[in-house]
Amino acid sequence: MTTIRHEATVPLSAAGWRFDRALAEMFPEYSRSRLTAWVKAGAVTLDGALAPPRQLLRGGEQVRLEVELEAEVELAPEAIELEIVHEDEYVLVLNKPAGLVVHPGAGNAAGTLLNALLHHDPKLAELPRGGIVHRLDKDTSGLMVVAKTLAAHTALVEMLSRHDVERQYEAVVLGTLVAGGTVDAPIGRHMGDRLRQAVRDEEDGKHAVTHYRLRERFRAHSLLQCNLETGRTHQIRVHLAHINHPLVGDPLYGGGLRLPKGATPELVAALRGFRRQALHAERLAFEHPISHEPLSFSAARPADQQELIDALRADTQQADPDDWS
Repeated sequence: MTTIRHEATVPLSAAGWRFDRALAEMFPEYSRSRLTAWVKAGAVTLDGALAPPRQLLRGGEQVRLEVELEAEVELAPEAIELEIVHEDEYVLVLNKPAGLVVHPGAGNAAGTLLNALLHHDPKLAELPRGGIVHRLDKDTSGLMVVAKTLAAHTALVEMLSRHDVERQYEAVVLGTLVAGGTVDAPIGRHMGDRLRQAVRDEEDGKHAVTHYRLRERFRAHSLLQCNLETGRTHQIRVHLAHINHPLVGDPLYGGGLRLPKGATPELVAALRGFRRQALHAERLAFEHPISHEPLSFSAARPADQQELIDALRADTQQADPDDWS
């Protein structure tokens, strides 16, 4: 069990402030809601006595914080192999394979990334969601960052909310684009299907922006680079389907298998065999939450996506010009 201890003096400039507001300024490595919960639990004293979060301060008081972190996640650790790209005292960056669920849920009570993380580092059980601050869909591969301390967790959550974490994806989509662009369209839950998201109006959806750039054009498909400005559920999948270029293999938004006219047997086999959305989180860049050092990581596309792209290239090179879409 981890114990957190801090002692500090309320600055004179905080005279007239509420206790919880002053704590948030004095200990920015923890969220205000968490500090307030600790005050209510009696883990924070003001001049040696308990005080409510609304207590007004005069400045100069002595604050003592002592908290024993208890498990926030009750889940069995599992020895699931992880591809760790970077790890230090505060953060862990990993390359998630396609097919691995991030959080337990209906139908996925075990065998998740969270189970694997708790086996790798049992102390992650003391953090919200085991330190996971963002997610990838089950069948999306690529880079994720995980916090290893409360201070790192608070900082990373704030960076994500400010859009200060760069997330870059590679996607294979249906149809041929001639240039890149931006999709700026709110996303919310689908009206008729609880498993899906959809582009909604501003009242029913959350602000969502995806930038995409054309990397390579095939005969009936395109290879795109996608950069997220926001991070909504299924954002890239929904936005690309919205512009009529859904991801290859996407079971929710792809509209089913589509074979180009005159496709080579190898491409037919590749498209039939690709049973997930062709989306890979290839680059992740952010400022280290504690040292503030700039960090940048990349992950090569997985073998199945590479094989799909190879088949698309070969088909394009061999195709009759009349068969181009």
